[in-house]
Amino acid sequence: MWSEDEWVMISAIEHYSYCPRQCALIHVEQVYDENVFTLRGQRAHERADTVSWEMTGTTRLERALPLWSERLGLNGRADTVEFRADGTLYPVEYKHGPRRQHHHDDLQLCAQAACLEEMFGQKVTHGAIYHHSTRRRREVAFTPEMHAEMEAIVAQIRWLRQEGRMPAPHNDARCPNCSLVDACVPAVIAAARLQWHQHKLYQADEDSHSNEERIACSHP
Repeated sequence: MWSEDEWVMISAIEHYSYCPRQCALIHVEQVYDENVFTLRGQRAHERADTVSWEMTGTTRLERALPLWSERLGLNGRADTVEFRADGTLYPVEYKHGPRRQHHHDDLQLCAQAACLEEMFGQKVTHGAIYHHSTRRRREVAFTPEMHAEMEAIVAQIRWLRQEGRMPAPHNDARCPNCSLVDACVPAVIAAARLQWHQHKLYQADEDSHSNEERIACSHP
């Protein structure tokens, strides 16, 4: 159904939800850089990124499990999937920060659930974000609304890649902590855009005055 360049990485959903420009820099321009936050994230993922499995009581834990959805054109992997004794599949995503809600994290986990549903032919209703800093889980319920939002984002990412588009920067509180701030240069682009708009407004005002003068000259 999907050509090779139409498949979307599951991780791109989090990137797009957080900032479409960040997503385009990574998944269109292939730009990536490190900062203290990405390095912390890598440390939090060290164990989860190693393909392995173990039994915890009656639950089988599969780490770095490959995931895909032919219907959505999605692929990637799950940090951990719990295969519970009652047949429940429960994805767990690892994040380095403290326990707090980030909707973009939830959308990424929802995409993992959609892949698991297709791969194993059963409903996946809940998962969890494991926050490494506090070593606590936050459970996420996968609602129809969340699935719809996630699928809409997948379509937007595919469009960005096919068109090679680069969204405008937000230039807000997210930018200083972004590892791609030097490649994005949001303040510079925002200033240039503001200058361009001011020039267009000034030009429109000048054109308006010129038109008024021409009308006045033609009607003595």
